[in-house]
Amino acid sequence: MNVTASHDVAPALGGRSQSLGPDAARPAPLAGRTALVTGVSRRRGIGFAIARRLAADGASVFIAHWAPHDSLQPWGGDNLEAVRRELASNLAKGAAMGDMAVDLADPAAPASLMEAALALTGSLDILVCNHARSGSDGSLLDVTSDMLDGHFFVNTRSTVLLTSLFAKAFSGLADGPSAAPGDVIAANATVNERTTGRVVWLTSGQARPMPGEAAYAMSKAALAGLVPTAASELLRLGIILNAVNPGPVNTGYLDAAVADRSVEVVDKVLAVMPLGRFGAPADVARLVAWLASDEGRWVAGQVITSDSGFSL
Repeated sequence: MNVTASHDVAPALGGRSQSLGPDAARPAPLAGRTALVTGVSRRRGIGFAIARRLAADGASVFIAHWAPHDSLQPWGGDNLEAVRRELASNLAKGAAMGDMAVDLADPAAPASLMEAALALTGSLDILVCNHARSGSDGSLLDVTSDMLDGHFFVNTRSTVLLTSLFAKAFSGLADGPSAAPGDVIAANATVNERTTGRVVWLTSGQARPMPGEAAYAMSKAALAGLVPTAASELLRLGIILNAVNPGPVNTGYLDAAVADRSVEVVDKVLAVMPLGRFGAPADVARLVAWLASDEGRWVAGQVITSDSGFSL
């Protein structure tokens, strides 16, 4: 695990001056909060864009990464030290950053990750589950038990376990009612809009056909289907949960030279993108940062499709 404080990276900023525009006196929207963001191992990735935006908005940020997964993909991995350095350069004064390499296919990994993230500042206010397994997939006729398990363990099981651990840490509760269906969690504190935690899950295309990606689609659809149940339980603990479906976002996998699908398929999808381009990681990061802020406190239990209208 690595930890960086904002004062440690100030020299690397080259004496860059701070903006003194009309919003200069406005406090950073996430100042004093701590976020855990998973799937942050590539500077072109959605997870990195989210972590960078949360840091720029004042949050301390703990990131999880698993470089061995990236190295197996056609688009390859990134330099983790460069990832850390660039993210640290976005930290607000007094904020901290930490990171951990963790394979979320391991059933014990969520607990180890949560423990490390909590140690960064002593508390955790925001959880963004962005990680996902790519590749090793196929059509419905191709799927095997190992294929289904591989995607479910990483994309679904670890997300649910991380969310449960986050809820326990945030609320101070050890367990739920563990009784009959229909029993609800009893909140142990007054819940109000100024004391809420945030959880954001990243889903992907579960409402559209995904030929050749049956295991991936299954694992993401399971998360989308769980949102109403999870969100209704977490609200009683002062935690707001939403999911974001970002549509086609080019994190490298849609570049012609390294795409994991044919150029013809990429061109076909691009041709129907309403704005004439694929999504960018920053497009997703803006929405996630808004949901994590006080401005997003009136939105709960939603699967938000943010794809410029591609799904239409």
